[in-house]
Amino acid sequence: MLPYLSWSKKLNCVFLFLLVINMTTCKKNDDVVVDDTIVILDDDGDGILNLLDNCIAIANPNQEDADNDGVGDLCDGSDPNDNDGDGVLNSVDNCPNIANKDQQDLDNDGIGDVCESVTPLFYCENGIAGVYPCKGYDLLSNIPVSVLANNIGTPRGSDIWGWTDPSTLKEYAIIGMSNSTAFVDISNPVNPVFLGRIDTETSANVWRDVKVYNNFAFIVADGVGEHGMQVFDLTRLRNLINIPQTFTSDAIYADVGSCHNIVINEREGIAYLVGCNTFNGGPAFVDISNPVNPINMGGYANSGYTHDAQVVTYEGPDLEHLGKQIYVGSNGNSDEIVILDVTDKQNVIELSRFSYAQIGYAHQGWFTENQEFFILGDETDELDFGFNTRTLIFDFSDLDNPLLSSTYSGVSQAIDHNGYVKGNNYYLANYRAGLRVLEISNIESPVNSMNEVGYFDTYPEDDNADFDGVWSVYPYFLSGNIIISDIQGGLFVVRKQSI
Repeated sequence: MLPYLSWSKKLNCVFLFLLVINMTTCKKNDDVVVDDTIVILDDDGDGILNLLDNCIAIANPNQEDADNDGVGDLCDGSDPNDNDGDGVLNSVDNCPNIANKDQQDLDNDGIGDVCESVTPLFYCENGIAGVYPCKGYDLLSNIPVSVLANNIGTPRGSDIWGWTDPSTLKEYAIIGMSNSTAFVDISNPVNPVFLGRIDTETSANVWRDVKVYNNFAFIVADGVGEHGMQVFDLTRLRNLINIPQTFTSDAIYADVGSCHNIVINEREGIAYLVGCNTFNGGPAFVDISNPVNPINMGGYANSGYTHDAQVVTYEGPDLEHLGKQIYVGSNGNSDEIVILDVTDKQNVIELSRFSYAQIGYAHQGWFTENQEFFILGDETDELDFGFNTRTLIFDFSDLDNPLLSSTYSGVSQAIDHNGYVKGNNYYLANYRAGLRVLEISNIESPVNSMNEVGYFDTYPEDDNADFDGVWSVYPYFLSGNIIISDIQGGLFVVRKQSI
């Protein structure tokens, strides 16, 4: 039947002969018989195989893709609830930005195989991906600081967070620069699109932090005078035509000047601004339930300066505090960690404060998902005491009496910075040693509580104890893509290798 096919379909059939074993025929509708089973390879009949078609459900032989997001223009605009046009709604699609009508997921990890089959920029092979040391993680893409930042001062990378558009399920990286905050569409992770930036309100400095709530980004900066908190509506990133753009804030919260960090408890719609020029550097409480109209709720000065924090609506094993808003502050300046009940913002209750041996600077920590343990990074103990990367695990089953449970020692003297828990993994930004992935299913054990199972090192020069390389990491995208902010290298998008 080959003589009756168009020339493009002939090429498709030739391609199929190279890919499919035991193929017995190539029919006019591009069906293929493999082991007596008919497989439909061109659902929309446009002459482009599903394997190559950027819009499987709607015929688009020219494959137009004006926004270069990997989804054909016809699919982009056909149904806002079905971003890839494959007939599966975004809310249940295991790969919402790449058409996969059959939802195949052979490794049963909740991510469609077609998403996991994206060809990376560099595979991690024999311990290297391009020039980057690695174990088990491929490099999908990289955008340098020179693209992301403006020209104020000496541009450098800072903190990072992510946003998933609830309407389209497209994924975005939000990366702080020393002089601005950049927005990148990574829904096609091997071809990310830099959309634009918000410039600093005042001046440049190395510390800029961002978090997301209710489709808004909230941005603070340290050492930059009367900067305040910038508020930006992330839905403005949809359907941009002229890019990149220089955006302006939708609101400025001016009841603070400079702040080192921002923490958001999404369950209560409250932002906690820490390390600010108010309340002795302790938390300033801001109601952001209406993001463009932040409301000052006071603050708490008695805990001292907080460098970073996590606030949760408590659901852990300490029944006495169940349902309370629990604040864990890493107070590096005073060499201690403080646990507060901040349920009543006018009547904050200190539950405990504690230190540990050979403390350098209590920098940042994160609860395990069951809120039984707290994983803490000390930023200067490697420099002060000559340790290899040291991470401390505390038993928080009694919030009034936390106990050191175990200590993890890394493979180098690189300094640990920010770390986040997702499931049974702890994703550690380890400065010159890059992203380190530690498996924590044995975290209750006093020995071998964490085990390194993978890494991606964005700073290949060395793993010394110095302040270069990875600043932070965001591992929470449903796609499995992980975004990394590197001080010198900018934005990296990596992904765990498929089995």
